[in-house]
Amino acid sequence: MHAWPTLTERDEPVETQRPRRPWSQKFREALRGLKFGVRGHSSFFVHFFCAALVIAAAIQLQCSVEEWCLLLLSIGFVLTAELINSAIETLHRGLDPDTRERTWKALDIAAGAVLFASITAALVGAIIFGSRLIELVNV
Repeated sequence: MHAWPTLTERDEPVETQRPRRPWSQKFREALRGLKFGVRGHSSFFVHFFCAALVIAAAIQLQCSVEEWCLLLLSIGFVLTAELINSAIETLHRGLDPDTRERTWKALDIAAGAVLFASITAALVGAIIFGSRLIELVNV
């Protein structure tokens, strides 16, 4: 095992405290981040379009409250994964070429997380909509 170096008093980082921000400013910054995440990434729009289709299908098939909860959680899961992926891509683009070469795996991992979230959401949708369609056919 590797021994990690210990910090002596002179090596300890000086903590700079960020000034306190009001909640309104925090929300503005979060909404700005959401805008940055949505605007510059075309894959977000694909997920957003699929989410709109899911919502339209849920309305048409008159899903129950529990089914709505599962569908909305799945949509949120995918869109959150996509936003995190976009944040990692944005950070990666800001790195120097040598650092980029060492960190490209992080991009693949983030893309894998979006894929996993999308497959999970598709399975949830298939189960809910499949059972609803079977009910309609059997009536």
